[in-house]
Amino acid sequence: MKKSTIALALGTLGLGMSEFGMMGILPDIAQNMSISIPKAGYFISAYAIGVAIGAPLLVLIAGKLPLKRILLFLILLFIVGNLFFSLCTHYELNLFFRFISGLPHGAYFGVGSIVASKLAPPGKGTSAVSGMISGMTIANLIGVPLGTFVSHHFSWKITYFLISILGVLIFLSIRKFVPELKPLPYTGFKKQFYFLKNINPWLIILTTILGNGGIFCWYSYINPIMTQSVGFSEEAMTGVMMFAGLGMVIGNMASGKFSDQYSPQKVATATQGLAMVTLLLFFFFVNSHFISLSLMFICTGCLFAVSAPQQILLLHNSKGGEMLGSAMAQVSFNIGNALGAFLGGIPISQHYPYEYSALPGVILTGIGFLIFLYYTKFRSQVE
Repeated sequence: MKKSTIALALGTLGLGMSEFGMMGILPDIAQNMSISIPKAGYFISAYAIGVAIGAPLLVLIAGKLPLKRILLFLILLFIVGNLFFSLCTHYELNLFFRFISGLPHGAYFGVGSIVASKLAPPGKGTSAVSGMISGMTIANLIGVPLGTFVSHHFSWKITYFLISILGVLIFLSIRKFVPELKPLPYTGFKKQFYFLKNINPWLIILTTILGNGGIFCWYSYINPIMTQSVGFSEEAMTGVMMFAGLGMVIGNMASGKFSDQYSPQKVATATQGLAMVTLLLFFFFVNSHFISLSLMFICTGCLFAVSAPQQILLLHNSKGGEMLGSAMAQVSFNIGNALGAFLGGIPISQHYPYEYSALPGVILTGIGFLIFLYYTKFRSQVE
């Protein structure tokens, strides 16, 4: 793997730890700040809202600045947001700093994908982009469990302070190993949005929101679910989170292979349906350690198995606005994250057991499955 790709992958590693690290440490944050776990879940929503707002802003600056300079600016935002989040003790201010942390997320994926493909050898653009995204799966396999361990044994503030330090390493790596690239040809702000006049990208965006949101209804509260509902100890959660991360890695790899063999839309549709069934089964078999762990592995695999096909489909349906389309995929993922954390917290707030957070997820993934089935049957041929 080229050094430039490794530097870009470090960026997605950091973003993955910042985003997904919250799921493993919600009880620690809630206890430290003397708030409820659903209220701590709003930190997930604040990050996701930052992604949703920050990614479209990419269009405003991408045509005027060199791509490397944009990446460095985005990492500076990442450092500032996570550093102040780790130092602040005021709940409302911490929500604001989580919002700041989320601003660069979608934009980084949009610019980083273009940079990776531009620096790749001919015919290797997709592999380069996959290499960049691999940092996100490594974050869930190693980084997030490590952050959970540090938070549980020391403090959640140390976890996010270390993430901000990682941001400094990312900044230096991009500065050293990513060459200067000229700004993209600027065709005007409005033309970047023309692809949104078609119904196809909106169908993909909607199913992405619903699919991600459905899984995040449940995954946002994975720590209390696995400890208080299933019965794993806090000490076991580092291993549980690593197993969840392994599911994401395998799901991501499998979806890429099957998408090439069949089609992205068929893989995404099947994955949405599988996620719906898995969430429902998890609710009914929550008392079994083995079955719950197996279903968690499948469901986290679905989370990343559906991501790559949706990203590809959105790019295919964003002609003339590919950078915005790439960023919009991350916007959709994180709107789903915010929606899921909110809806999943409702039954918990009503004092139902934590596994009840899966039920709103069943509804969302079910609707997403039906919409994707419609797209696959009637719309994909007119991309």
